[in-house]
Amino acid sequence: MRLTVVYDNEAKGDFIADWGFSCLIESKIRILFDTGADPSILSHNLSLIGVNDFDYVFLSHAHYDHIGGLKAVLDNTSHVIALKSFPKRLKDWISLKCELIEVQRILEFEKGFTAIAFKGLVDEQSLAIDTNLGLLVVTGCSHPGLDVILQHAERFGRIFGVMGGFHGFSRIDMLKKYDLVIPCHCTVYKREILKMPNAKPCFAGCSFEI
Repeated sequence: MRLTVVYDNEAKGDFIADWGFSCLIESKIRILFDTGADPSILSHNLSLIGVNDFDYVFLSHAHYDHIGGLKAVLDNTSHVIALKSFPKRLKDWISLKCELIEVQRILEFEKGFTAIAFKGLVDEQSLAIDTNLGLLVVTGCSHPGLDVILQHAERFGRIFGVMGGFHGFSRIDMLKKYDLVIPCHCTVYKREILKMPNAKPCFAGCSFEI
């Protein structure tokens, strides 16, 4: 499985940096996790890796910096996975283009790929991927709390890694038990987390083989 960050606050090479997050997950299926904020930036960054078609677009939550680029890819996917609590107008628009899969709590939409939804001040879902190393958890902004997300994901198996936006999560010692930690986008304590030997930097254009 390969993961490539295609939208982030930081970027290298010809990739454009912007406030937001999107990650391409390539395995037996191709998933675009979130779409960043700007369709033109997302399109540009995707063009650099030569990819623009997906089996699924997975939307973690309805903030603009995670769904703003959806227009650039909506015609090139078969399914969009979104929370049931997304605005009706947004869901109606998505449904005109492709199949909308709504998540209320937990949904394994493909074998080994599970959406885990949380309700709160900001409703959000994360993605747990079953790999031969254990579970990889991909987060959008971790508004429910990264610790809460990981505790729920542990019900589905041993977690070997976590990647995405960690928001204001500050219990950094908790992350030492994982083999791979990739803090992206809105992670407040990114600098401190990256001091750990199991942490890798995140930027538009980086990729990881798992």
